[in-house]
Amino acid sequence: MNDDVRRGRSVVHALSVHLVFVTKYRRGVITDRVREHLFKTCSHVCAKMGAELKEFDGKDDHVRLLVAYPPKLSISRLVNSLKLVSARLLRKRDFPEVRRKLWGSHFWTPSYYAGSCGGASLQTVKRYIQTQRLPQAPDRRRQTRPKLRFGRVCAPSEIKSSVPPRHCIPA
Repeated sequence: MNDDVRRGRSVVHALSVHLVFVTKYRRGVITDRVREHLFKTCSHVCAKMGAELKEFDGKDDHVRLLVAYPPKLSISRLVNSLKLVSARLLRKRDFPEVRRKLWGSHFWTPSYYAGSCGGASLQTVKRYIQTQRLPQAPDRRRQTRPKLRFGRVCAPSEIKSSVPPRHCIPA
């Protein structure tokens, strides 16, 4: 079985998320020392929550994380813990490069990017779902699937412009 697939008591899963955190005011405060500290902190937080930090890197104003997480853990809770703990420990460590460019207790912006990743592409999954009810063919790759459209079929005489009305599907 694939190494990325994990097992629980009643679930088999392979969930991964790509996260991007941006520093407050997009200030370039993430030096190599700060990045190393953030990596250790995020690894520790992920491990405590039952997740695994697969990749970690970034530039001076943002970091990117690839996290494999269990289905019982919501992404928003994971992000909240990662940002809260990393900012608190970073401020406690008192890096001068951070103190000089950022003030107060804030380190991250309140927003973040989260994108699901891994497994098949979106087009592959769509095609798989759309062909579920088709009869089995000996070679599914060569099978043509019907185009699923909603509306009624309109005769060419009903379509007066180059763009048909929303309810019409050209015959």
